[in-house]
Amino acid sequence: MSVNKLFSEDLKIVNVGSPSFKNDYESQNLDYVHLEWRPPASGDIKLLSLLNKVRPNMDVINKANDEVVSKIKAAEAKLVSVKKAIDVIPGMTSHMILHSGPPIAFEKMAGPMKGAIIGAIMYEGLAENHEDALKLALSGAITFDSAHHHNAVGPMAGIVSASMAVHVLYNETHGNYSYCTINEGLGKVLRYGANSKEVLTRLKFMEEVVMPVLNQAVEIAGGIDIKSLITQALHMGDECHNRNKASSALFLREVAGYIVETNFSDEMKKQTLNFIKNNEHYFLNLSMPYCKLALDSARGTKDSTVVVAMSRNGVDFGIQLAHSDKWFTAPANYVKGLMFPGFTEEDAAPDIGDSAITETCGIGGFAMGGAPAIVQFVGGVVKQAFDYSREMHQITAGAHQVFTLPPLDFMPTALGIDILKVVESNILPIINTGMAHKEAGVGQVGAGLVSPPMACFEKALEDYVKGERK
Repeated sequence: MSVNKLFSEDLKIVNVGSPSFKNDYESQNLDYVHLEWRPPASGDIKLLSLLNKVRPNMDVINKANDEVVSKIKAAEAKLVSVKKAIDVIPGMTSHMILHSGPPIAFEKMAGPMKGAIIGAIMYEGLAENHEDALKLALSGAITFDSAHHHNAVGPMAGIVSASMAVHVLYNETHGNYSYCTINEGLGKVLRYGANSKEVLTRLKFMEEVVMPVLNQAVEIAGGIDIKSLITQALHMGDECHNRNKASSALFLREVAGYIVETNFSDEMKKQTLNFIKNNEHYFLNLSMPYCKLALDSARGTKDSTVVVAMSRNGVDFGIQLAHSDKWFTAPANYVKGLMFPGFTEEDAAPDIGDSAITETCGIGGFAMGGAPAIVQFVGGVVKQAFDYSREMHQITAGAHQVFTLPPLDFMPTALGIDILKVVESNILPIINTGMAHKEAGVGQVGAGLVSPPMACFEKALEDYVKGERK
């Protein structure tokens, strides 16, 4: 085509990369097409060099990642009992307290986590008041550890102490277990750092009433299939992280008849049924251990670059890969979203909780496209929820065969976050979550969206290239 002919025709504008030029086109009423493009690894020479070093090994890596995704998808999850933590959690002792996120010393913990630990110490009868509990926490007499190190998870502060009631899930496919406390409900609760008499009384009620009734009901049932309930709930508008209306109702329907069959008093049965019925977030503490169970089944897979844990302790965000038990950490980000009346962003603590295990397993934020009502809670518009669910497929090694999203033509959820794809694309996993107040005991102050720090993935990549793998 000649130059003269080229400029005699209408020009078609394609804007590549930077969106800043779009404003000029729009101000001149010019039609254009915008093409999203970013240089790999944002053009970072060090990261590009690291990525180039693994490229010759991609056949091995892809095979390992396919194995990880297959193991996660094959995992089953039955709720098989509800017991005291010390009776079932590996390594648990009377003077041990588990917390969310990567390991952290008590002195460095965020306000909500410190408050929750003080409450747990009083709940266990190890101290009578806040002052004595704080002294004990600082004395070295209490062992603190990441719940992940004991096959457990917990929302927000994620505190688990010896006497607390925990759900016990079993994976019949791979033979592993996972554990999670019972969800307390909303309001003044331990997971947000509240530790008043009201909070401790509720925990004791859960231990003395809910736990024994539920445990016997589950035994009569022969176990309750949690994976199946998640599958159903995703088709009913839940994403099983911040929206658990359908899943909690499904669980109540599943367990109610067995509760009636237990040999406890009518009053204890009634209290247990009402406790579950009145808590729309009850199922969160079942979806989380399901995800932990499934992801843990893929641990020890040599050469894999897939993430099997994302977690935060209110100070640091940490990830773990399938091939290693190492934590790769960076300072936790702040959640951006909707604040509850009376609070501002300055009131919020940094991102906290083990609940990002749901996104790690392809639900939660990854499944927002199937739960458009969630945007009313975390902010944004429905299209964003659809876009996030689609975009996550760009950074994963596979998709889940049974977790599908009806509003997106039953598109499967993205599964198997791959650090190579995250670093190369500069697309971070999306997490929808609640915001805790930075001070202990105030509670939830909002909800919104957050992503891990990119530094976690960059550190993991650098470590991977060094070849320090199983």
